[in-house]
Amino acid sequence: MPRLTTTLLWLLASLLAVIAAAIIFILSFDWNRARPWINDRVSTAIGREFVIQGDLSLHWQRPEATVPPAGFWARWLPWPRLQAEDLRLGNPEAFAQSGPMATVRRVTFTLNPLPLLVHKISLPSLEVQDPSVSLQRNREAVNNWTFKTSSDGPSDWQLQLGRIALRQGKLGLDDAVDKINIKAAIDTLDPDREKLYGLGWKLDGSFNGAPVSGQGKAGGVLSLQDPQQPYPLQAEVKVGKTAIGVRGTLTKPAELAALDLRLSVSGASMGNLYPLTGVLLPETPPFATEGRLIGKIDAGHSEWNYEQFSGKVGQSDIHGDLRYATGGGATRPSLSGTLTSNELRFDDLAPLIGADSNAQKAERGAQERQPVDKILPVKTFGTDAWGALDADVRLAGKRIIKQKDLPINDLQAHLILKDKVLTLAPLDFGVAGGTLTSTIRLDGQAAQMKSEISLSARKLKIQKLYPQLDASRTSFGEINGDARLSATGNSVAAMLGSANGEVKTLVTQGAISKFLLEAAGLNVGNVVISKLFGDKEVQLNCLAGDLPVRNGVMEVKTLLLDTEDALIVVDGSIDMKQEKLDLNVHPKSKGLRIISLRSPLYVSGTFKNPDVGVNKGVLALRAGGAVALGLLAPVTAILPLINIDRDQQADCAHLLDEARKAPQAPPSGKTHHDHPTPKK
Repeated sequence: MPRLTTTLLWLLASLLAVIAAAIIFILSFDWNRARPWINDRVSTAIGREFVIQGDLSLHWQRPEATVPPAGFWARWLPWPRLQAEDLRLGNPEAFAQSGPMATVRRVTFTLNPLPLLVHKISLPSLEVQDPSVSLQRNREAVNNWTFKTSSDGPSDWQLQLGRIALRQGKLGLDDAVDKINIKAAIDTLDPDREKLYGLGWKLDGSFNGAPVSGQGKAGGVLSLQDPQQPYPLQAEVKVGKTAIGVRGTLTKPAELAALDLRLSVSGASMGNLYPLTGVLLPETPPFATEGRLIGKIDAGHSEWNYEQFSGKVGQSDIHGDLRYATGGGATRPSLSGTLTSNELRFDDLAPLIGADSNAQKAERGAQERQPVDKILPVKTFGTDAWGALDADVRLAGKRIIKQKDLPINDLQAHLILKDKVLTLAPLDFGVAGGTLTSTIRLDGQAAQMKSEISLSARKLKIQKLYPQLDASRTSFGEINGDARLSATGNSVAAMLGSANGEVKTLVTQGAISKFLLEAAGLNVGNVVISKLFGDKEVQLNCLAGDLPVRNGVMEVKTLLLDTEDALIVVDGSIDMKQEKLDLNVHPKSKGLRIISLRSPLYVSGTFKNPDVGVNKGVLALRAGGAVALGLLAPVTAILPLINIDRDQQADCAHLLDEARKAPQAPPSGKTHHDHPTPKK
């Protein structure tokens, strides 16, 4: 036999002997001897104690059928199956007194050896039995789930997980920063009773002081690699008065590439969802919605679509689509969409500005309370959260209900929130055959919010506004008005208490009565009309008002009411900061038909408790024969606006010219004195 052939045969025999010896060694080796070495290496790598306290064993098996083999060697090369019992993972030093972070009764996993050649640790299957994990974070925001990282940079090795099976698990989370303390238990479900789900879970605890409870089901085996394997989910969780329910599937869980769920949410207020979801929503009455949630998460980007949802907010219905997105180059998450209400009740909008009752505030979990002696809402707008996202949402209300006789037929609003500046442009209502258009801008960048409002009422038909009026004896005109105000402050009360600007209004023709003013909620007005006219219907020729506002005080520059019985002039002021009234009502009777009209009135007191009475000082003047001075003085102050004919009626055309002058308002935080109105 040639020498070369002999040498090759000896080399082959030696190689086979080495392989055989290695196989015999691996099969016969007691792997428990490797535990100290494994414990030490893992503990050093993660910076905390890791111990395998139980048995460590290795078995061999054929490649799993679910993993397609790649070539001859992949088909016949056996896979190691390792099993470790009684594992313990310690806590970092800051939580050393709390015992171990995690314990596991048994871990079993299969290793695909070929990917090791390209620095990949491929575990086609992983089964964890009786895991118990305790996650903690203290008030200094130090947590026990952040592990030590290598100073040598990221590792070249990659971990690939296939299917995960979890049995009899326990999870605890104690987070002092977000005030979360919950415990969850995971149990294997009876396969004879549950065909779709393999795991059931329950949780209880607290979140931000509110009780938390929940339960749900999930698939028995989670496949992280198979994109065609849907993973079923079902959950019901209650946090305080907020309830969340989901049912659907998760495909390719490693990437959340396709999450498709039916999502139902209900609670005392949508504003309560911000701590749970990070999505900034307004304060509302109790609500409930249900729709389809589709979620996608890619590297550096996520998108969530709540599609075709419907439900109730208070007594109003709501329908629409919302989209919430993060990343993708944007500096903040964004919320966009459209909302529609077929029947929107005004009372359900009250929580937006804190105008609901204290009982309703308590029901939705709000902390603020309205003082019993105040009318203007004192609820503080939390502008700090405005920087959490940008928003672009449109709302349409097809029918608005306040009272059955208030003809508001539609609402159109476009809300934009960007860089902590919230604008409603427009905020429009269709009212009584006319329009009420407005633009509101709230700048939350400063500690004291700056606000600007522009409002215009056009062609509001009096007959449609008050259909109770007797059309057989009265011709009906229109209501027109404009307002422009600027202010600073973080509540409606603070904004009106610091407001600067002007309010102008003009009403032509119609009729007024105590009954109608009561129906409109104008309590002070109905008392004044009652004292002047009794409770009869009085024909109105026109009403004109020019009311400048400075530092929260509305001065009555011009307020004239011309009726069939009298010419009435009002002067004085309304202090919106103190909520005080200081008005004088000067009626001048047209003839001697209503003797009581010759007595001026005062309106004083507060918005909450107004006082309307007869001015006794003027009555004393009348007794002395000087009543003409008390009656004519306020009227002569506006004579340039009035053309009195033989019937002593005001010429509304002149009043209209004055009212048509556009109102002005200085920039937020300025007064007319600081920023004079340009001359035209």
